[in-house]
Amino acid sequence: MKKLKHEKELLKEAIRVGGVYLNQRGAGEFEANDSSDLKITAIYKLLVHDKLVQPLAKDQVDLPNMRHKLALWISRNLPADHPLLQP
Repeated sequence: MKKLKHEKELLKEAIRVGGVYLNQRGAGEFEANDSSDLKITAIYKLLVHDKLVQPLAKDQVDLPNMRHKLALWISRNLPADHPLLQP
């Protein structure tokens, strides 16, 4: 797994956008005190369910891989001129 440039910031943006998607989709909403691990897991599972990301192999489903998968997802959905995608 190759680490992305700005992966931590991309993950924060993925959690923000994923939370909005989760709410609009009617799948629930996050509370202010929910952990980032809970948010990451919920967003990942919803995106896999909606076939917006390819699921990880069963033996690779863990938080570091889900974090990376969400960072990849948001990097592909941001506009090309977004500051997080600049070198």
